Amino acid sequence: MADYDAFVLVSFGGPEGPADVVPFLENVTRGRGVPRERLAEVAHHYDRFGGVSPINQQCRDLLAAIEKEFAASGLHLPLYWGNRNWRPYLADTVAEMAAHGVRRAIAFVTSAYGSYSSCRQYLDDIENARVQAGPAAPQIDKIRHFFNHPGFIGPFTEATLAAIESLPPGARPGAPLVFTAHSVPESMAAASGPDGGLYPAQLAEAARLVAAGAAAGGGGERPWRLVYQSRSGPPSVPWLGPDVCDHLADLAAAGAPGAVLVPVGFVSDHLEVLYDLDVEAAQAARRLGLPLARAATPGTHPQFVSMITELVRERAGDGPAPRTALGGMGPGPDSCPGGCCRPRAAAHGPGRPGGAA
Repeated sequence: MADYDAFVLVSFGGPEGPADVVPFLENVTRGRGVPRERLAEVAHHYDRFGGVSPINQQCRDLLAAIEKEFAASGLHLPLYWGNRNWRPYLADTVAEMAAHGVRRAIAFVTSAYGSYSSCRQYLDDIENARVQAGPAAPQIDKIRHFFNHPGFIGPFTEATLAAIESLPPGARPGAPLVFTAHSVPESMAAASGPDGGLYPAQLAEAARLVAAGAAAGGGGERPWRLVYQSRSGPPSVPWLGPDVCDHLADLAAAGAPGAVLVPVGFVSDHLEVLYDLDVEAAQAARRLGLPLARAATPGTHPQFVSMITELVRERAGDGPAPRTALGGMGPGPDSCPGGCCRPRAAAHGPGRPGGAA
């Protein structure tokens, strides 16, 4: 093993009780001029879940699974966890790592894709945390994008097949796949990657791979489309679309027998999946009379957890050769150029964007 002496899970964070909700949302939207009424609107989403986002517990569950996988694989790295917007804050975690004498760590970020909010902002978070920790701060290397890794595509393919089978029998043969991801401003998407447009391109490739895998796995060839969810911000700012609920309406109008939602933009079932899909999109489908099923995200699927071990070994120079990736886009680079994925400041929108986790 190379000279990594720690592993750190880096995530978005989320409230763990009603009193946390507004302070958390203020953290997410700080400096972005988001109206208080928008914060109040998003805060209501948490009411259905007792003021608790599931994302922190999902991180704890993932860390526990990684710890077992590392032990079984002979990886002896202490595990840490730090968030962007809620406790445990990344800055506190990096300070703790420095106090423990960690010199070089490898970071796994809970986002598979490249864009400002899903990659570059995390790189900035890591660097800001290192600055706050001072001269003793460890070097921290972020693991590459994994949107086309078999350990990410495989669990989604399996979950898509299960979702198809959960539809009413008459809806299964012709139900299209609807892949969803977090919308971002069009200007942010256009600035993603060294040459622009990386975020939607990676999403489309992941969706294509899952659709192909589901067809080969017995789900049959079926139409699919990438759509977006969780849009926020002023209507005057163009965001990626179409919106998932608008697309469901189009499918119903076209006579689709049902639909399968596949939240390919997410690694776990946090609030933007549970509320925006399982509540809002499900309510829209019921109004339309459209049978709907939703595929699970990877979460702690064994194949996903094993992927993390593989990516750690790969980055440390102890992994399989060639580096593992499906499809034609190949594995991404280990590090991004310094100016990569930096859109105009006015286009960042409110937080992730969307403000929930």
